[in-house]
Amino acid sequence: MKFLDQVKVFIASGYGGPGCVSFRREKYVEFGGPDGGDGGKGGDVWAEAVDGLNTLIDYRYKQHFKAQRGINGAGANRTGADGEDIILKVPVGTQILDENNEEVLADLTEEGMKVLLARGGRGGKGNAHFKTSRQQAPRHAQPGEEGEERWLWLRLKLIADAGLIGLPNAGKSTFLSACSRANPKIAAYPFTTLHPNLGVVDTGEGKRFVLADIPGLIEGAHEGAGIGDRFLGHIERCATLVHLVDAGGEDPVAAYDVVRGELAAYGGGLTEKSEILVLSKMETVSPERLEELKAQLADRAEGEIAVVSAVTGENMRPLLYRIEAAIEGQRAADKAEAERLARGGEEDSWTP
Repeated sequence: MKFLDQVKVFIASGYGGPGCVSFRREKYVEFGGPDGGDGGKGGDVWAEAVDGLNTLIDYRYKQHFKAQRGINGAGANRTGADGEDIILKVPVGTQILDENNEEVLADLTEEGMKVLLARGGRGGKGNAHFKTSRQQAPRHAQPGEEGEERWLWLRLKLIADAGLIGLPNAGKSTFLSACSRANPKIAAYPFTTLHPNLGVVDTGEGKRFVLADIPGLIEGAHEGAGIGDRFLGHIERCATLVHLVDAGGEDPVAAYDVVRGELAAYGGGLTEKSEILVLSKMETVSPERLEELKAQLADRAEGEIAVVSAVTGENMRPLLYRIEAAIEGQRAADKAEAERLARGGEEDSWTP
């Protein structure tokens, strides 16, 4: 399935049905008079986050969505039927932005979240509503209200617990395939990964986390070099970053600095996220070279530098446990911060 993470769509809610002008006239039946019914309400346009989707490809070939208009009112005080709503089903993690692609109108981060994008017009009142003691035969009714029309952007940011970052050919796709059942494209040339890949890592005892493989960054990615940095938005929601550096590369230290520079240029709080520095492809260099690289990168790493080989599986399991612990720690910290803000940002002053 082709990956698509950003689309522009046009939505229009339904117009309300007009009210009816009608009079009851039956022989031998008293209390005749106006009996025009109301028009039906126009359909709404909704967006809903559903499970089972991880791309916006459904909106690649159809961009216009219009809800049904309300049905006209009829005589005998019959109200017209309401127009049917339209629901845009999107993957969890989809953001709804305005036409300028700047203001975020909604962020659907959980399955089942639903947001109203355009409200249908109200149906018009029939002439039966305008009958009074002084105007017993009104010959007018309300027209239905107009619906709403607008262009919107749908932008997908994948929901992952940890994100793999690094230069092209740093071993990210191999790492993902070694620890999950994902089958990303793997080859010995740069930019084999052209779109993000997700994998579910099972660490045992019913515990698992979602790992995202992001296409490699190169120097100048924030200016559009290579694939650019458009896919970095998919790791904004990650609890931690796993930075892979090719131990057998020409200059691993410079490679690390290039990626960190691109994260800083992109923004989005990526440089503030916790990071686990990993020297990958350890089978390609000597143990002495690994120790030398660890010493050179020691001042850049937040904690211990991991050394792994995704090909042989060496040191992979301890690293996965470490990633899981980092995710759980960050999620707990985020939850505590959310609870603190919910209390008004004030710490409890009373202590037993």
